[in-house]
Amino acid sequence: MNSKLIKNITIIDPSYDAPLENTAILIKGGKIVAIDKATCIDIDEGCEIIDGEESFILPGFIDMHVHLMARGFLFEDTMNNPLATYFYNALKNMKDTLDAGVTYVRDCGLADIGVKLSQEKGLFPSPKMKISVMPLSISGGHFDFKLNSGFDMVMSYPGLPHPVCNGVDGVIAKTREVLGAKADFIKVMATGGVISANDSPENAQFNKKELKAIVKEARARNTLVSAHAHGLEGIKNAVKSGIHFIEHGTYLNKKIAKLMVKNGTYLVPTRSVIDGTLKNAKEGKLSKETSKKAIEVSKVHKENMEIAYTEGVKILMGTDSGVITHGQNLKELKLLCDIGMTPMEAIASGTMEAAKSMEINNEVGSIAIGKSADMIMTNKNPLEDIRYLEYPANIQMVIQDGNIVKNNFFE
Repeated sequence: MNSKLIKNITIIDPSYDAPLENTAILIKGGKIVAIDKATCIDIDEGCEIIDGEESFILPGFIDMHVHLMARGFLFEDTMNNPLATYFYNALKNMKDTLDAGVTYVRDCGLADIGVKLSQEKGLFPSPKMKISVMPLSISGGHFDFKLNSGFDMVMSYPGLPHPVCNGVDGVIAKTREVLGAKADFIKVMATGGVISANDSPENAQFNKKELKAIVKEARARNTLVSAHAHGLEGIKNAVKSGIHFIEHGTYLNKKIAKLMVKNGTYLVPTRSVIDGTLKNAKEGKLSKETSKKAIEVSKVHKENMEIAYTEGVKILMGTDSGVITHGQNLKELKLLCDIGMTPMEAIASGTMEAAKSMEINNEVGSIAIGKSADMIMTNKNPLEDIRYLEYPANIQMVIQDGNIVKNNFFE
């Protein structure tokens, strides 16, 4: 069995009381089997020894909100490009995400079971993933891509469900269909969005009866539900319906934050996409209507995320990459620090706490004996400069299931 000993490193892990200096990690069969001083670890003959040269090693990051298959949700791409191009582009998205230090993702729409199974077989470099397959949207809602021209720009091929559903019976049927397509969780569009053509972020979508029916159906299959929700009414409907994750949360207030704390509802702020769409708006890359929405959302998002943090809402790292460029995932850490989190809290939101939220913390999320050897290495202490991690070039090594999938360490 191949084994690796990584020595002369400092472990930075939120599950530890403090950084663990001058230590070593032994990996066998893709798992961490020992953590100690190098001289205290017995190794097999032929064990690969890697001298970390006083580098810093962290758990591989978990991005809680990506769209691995998307590259800006450009309708002209759907119209003009052969279907194969869509999948080949996604391979680059996945590689860029992995190179950025993200070894696991929660895909919030479009990655299907074929993509997940292919990753598990090691057919291409990619983060491991939990998938929602296709988000649920009302007619005219945030993931209804039917234009006023009558053309439907939604990605479509056999095995990929259509997103639109309406009414209690309709949402139950669609939830069953998406679960039948092997979704690991259900994603629902509870409000309008910034980049959608026919709605606004403040608009509530799906009523409480529909949302409760989705949650009930998902729970019957031991499945969690996540809601895209910008507007206050939509956030409130989602939280009161028992939804587990709120994505974006733009217009939340102190009252709803307190309810989220009471219910144990997670918040994935996606500061990166708010920041990114504002930048695109200022550079004239968006339509006039979309630019207006992006600017309005950006005015209140940071302040309301500060409210959520102050009130004790459980916050997780997610970027909405796919709407914005892939491979810049760890920029989110600095943006989370900007709302009040410490660097260690921000790191925890994308490692230990993210793993707990998806109930996979027995597998990943921390550097611990028995867990998958998913780790990243960098030569600067991110607790002293969290922005250092946002540049993929500074992620010198990425290890996934014990395999070195990126190695700039010896260059």
